Amino acid sequence: MVGKGEAGAVSFDAKVKLEERERKSQMVVVGFNLLLTTKPCIVKFEVEGTATLTGKDEEIRKALEVDPESKVPHILRRIYQHAFTAMYLMSTILNVPPPPQDLLYPNEEGALPEGVSVEVGAEKAEAAEGVTIVADTRTKETTEATATNK
Repeated sequence: MVGKGEAGAVSFDAKVKLEERERKSQMVVVGFNLLLTTKPCIVKFEVEGTATLTGKDEEIRKALEVDPESKVPHILRRIYQHAFTAMYLMSTILNVPPPPQDLLYPNEEGALPEGVSVEVGAEKAEAAEGVTIVADTRTKETTEATATNK
C-alpha cells in the first residue's frame, strides 16, 4: 500500500501472526503480532496482544475463516482497526507517515458475522494488559507506548 510522506511516496509492508491460545464453548482467544514497516525505511510499527471472540461457536468459526478473495482471516480486519488507531496516534507524535487505514482490506466494507463480539487487547491478569506499540525511527531511537483497549 502506498501513502504520501513528506519526502515522497512511502509503501508499507505488513507481517501478521495469529495464534489460537484458548478455546472454550462460545469463546476463543487469539494472540496476534502485527508488524508494519515502510519502504524506504522510515518507521516500523509492531503491535501485539490478544483478541477474545465471544458468540455462537458457528459464528466464531466463520470469523476465524480466511476470506477467499483477500486470503486474510476475517478477524484480522477488527484487530487491524484497533491497532490502526494506536499506530496513527504514534505516527503523529513521531512525525512519520501513518499506515493506511485500509492496508489489509483496500476498498472493502465487509464485517464479521453477526453475533460475534471481539475484545482486542484485554489479557488475563497473569499477562500484561493492553497493547504495546514499539516504533523504531530512522534515527535508531525507540519509542514505546502502551494503549489499553477495553
